[in-house]
Amino acid sequence: MPLPANNTVWPPKQLDAITPKLNEWAAWYESNTDSLTTVYTKQPANVRRGVLGAVKRFFWGDTRTDLTKPAERKLHVPAAADLCKASSDLLFNEPPTVTVDHEKTQGRVEELTGPDFHDALANAAETTAALGGSFLRITWDVELEDHPFLTHVDYDAALPEFRFGRLVAVTFWRVVKTDGQIVHRHLERHETIDGIGVIFHGLYQGTPTNLGQIIPLTDHASTAGLEVDEEGKISTESEGLAVFHWPNMGPNRSWRKDPLGQYLGRSDLDGLEPLFDALDEAYTSLMRDVRLGKAMLVVPNTLLNNNGPGAGASFGQDEIYSGVNAPPGSAADSKLSIEQIQFDIRVQEHEQTIKIIWDQIIKSAGYSAQTFGDGGDVAVTATEVFAKERRSGLTQGRKGRAVRPVLEAIVKKLLAVDNLVFGSGNDLTKPVEVELADGVKDDPEALARTAQLLGTALAASIDTRVRMVNPDKDEDWITEEVERIKAENQLDSLTDPDTLGIDGEGLSNEFGVENGDATE
Repeated sequence: MPLPANNTVWPPKQLDAITPKLNEWAAWYESNTDSLTTVYTKQPANVRRGVLGAVKRFFWGDTRTDLTKPAERKLHVPAAADLCKASSDLLFNEPPTVTVDHEKTQGRVEELTGPDFHDALANAAETTAALGGSFLRITWDVELEDHPFLTHVDYDAALPEFRFGRLVAVTFWRVVKTDGQIVHRHLERHETIDGIGVIFHGLYQGTPTNLGQIIPLTDHASTAGLEVDEEGKISTESEGLAVFHWPNMGPNRSWRKDPLGQYLGRSDLDGLEPLFDALDEAYTSLMRDVRLGKAMLVVPNTLLNNNGPGAGASFGQDEIYSGVNAPPGSAADSKLSIEQIQFDIRVQEHEQTIKIIWDQIIKSAGYSAQTFGDGGDVAVTATEVFAKERRSGLTQGRKGRAVRPVLEAIVKKLLAVDNLVFGSGNDLTKPVEVELADGVKDDPEALARTAQLLGTALAASIDTRVRMVNPDKDEDWITEEVERIKAENQLDSLTDPDTLGIDGEGLSNEFGVENGDATE
């Protein structure tokens, strides 16, 4: 049986070196302060003393609760979440274009890759950036949808198996019920048998660190409806796995020599943890200045209002004050004895510190400050804006190269499962092509200027210039636009305008050219 044996240690031993880092990145991405405190204060069993000391020096690893640094007053900035959202927006702010050279199949592709498909990709892109990758899974349920659809599983709930860097099998797990120390887990394993993708399902009753015993799928509502055979298997009856590995980008620096981790993608947060920690400390320090900057009055106890037996004394209603023992004097002396204390709020110093840290975070993550609206208020040209966005564009292009072949394989598998389960009759012999929208678009002004110069220099045809300025348009639109330009500029009466000037074609004698022959 391909599912793990009873009483297997869980999470698996193969993930011992990977899981702690995934938990750390997850805590930053989720902006969960309790998890951050746990990550940086809990001592792993196999950690070295030096590493533990470094972790303890983190702002979130400091558990002191004195008056100057109370743990409950620590401020967290969701910088990691902002980075991951930006990554998703750059890749999937607009839906990808999927084409198949078959009219009927193309119609079905448009249904399969509609808004739900786009939303699933955009959501998966966030956690992919946070954890370094994810797994995109073909799912179907005839009671929910009339077509297969896309779901995803994060790295921290998967045990993949690779061969030469290619995914050959993967086991997913999720906790479906916890009752004290009794944990019910649903395991889902994807593999191939004779090249055909199959899915095994198993329900286990164990403990937080052990799978325990396999029990019938019908013992829990979430797995009771799975229609498996006697082996607990569902076949896709089509070639290849029904799940695909989506690495964020590579190479993986953290697990470069790990037998499993070397094939996983690299997180956008990798190496930025100290900067996130420093950013939180800087913001917390600023808020501490705000608290200390509130004016306080030092008042002699003789000027306090007695609120009665057991009710203490007070001075005004809104003032923050501290009573001191001082000898009573005249009324004039009592007024002079009230002292105001108010510390400066070092806004500028903190702002500069925060900006330095934030700029370094953006730069190290591979993005441009302009992507996060940090370009300043000074008016700039479209060309300058594009230049400032270039770093984000390079990162988006790198991530796009990683996900594009994955999406093409996913759509092909979607069509195959659609034929099997829903009898759609899709043509599986045609290649699938996926184009991602540009998160950072070319500058229209620069493109127009380039097209104008090429036209003036007779260095490019109308068709070429139209394609250059409109890279997102299809073939029919390009052809129609070329014809409209010819008609509006009365170019039809000339010799073919696309070849105007080539070998002297169509130029009058005043240019020294006649009938295509150059003259001295």
